[in-house]
Amino acid sequence: MKRILVPALILVASCALQAKDKPAYQNGLLTKMDSASCGSEEKGGSTVAGDILGTDGQHKKTQELLCQEYTLQTDRLIFRIRAKNEKHPAILPIGETAQFRLHKDRLLLRVPQADGKEREYIVVSMTPRSDAPDSVNRSASALHPTL
Repeated sequence: MKRILVPALILVASCALQAKDKPAYQNGLLTKMDSASCGSEEKGGSTVAGDILGTDGQHKKTQELLCQEYTLQTDRLIFRIRAKNEKHPAILPIGETAQFRLHKDRLLLRVPQADGKEREYIVVSMTPRSDAPDSVNRSASALHPTL
């Protein structure tokens, strides 16, 4: 009985793994990169005497942190995205086609012309393109002539 059960389980498991669809990517064009403020960093040194006495005798340096913010243009939307990994963000090539997919609350992007790695980005804003055909509004107005 075990001789039949084990190969049958392996066969079912391999079929289930093969049936999983590959993620569907959308295409977009990386049109612009801007530097956006994403916080500040304070560096300072405190003295032992200042810590013991409670005096504020430390010298602080405040530096504004900048993050790369990209504009990703699709056929209907314009996304402004920022790298989730702020310490080591990858520089994306402007003017190249990128493939992306939305997974839960993240945008996963890859540029096949560069290294092809899939990286995680945060969507800062989404705006509809003004020059794109607005088929949603046209179909809504056809259904409801009062619109």
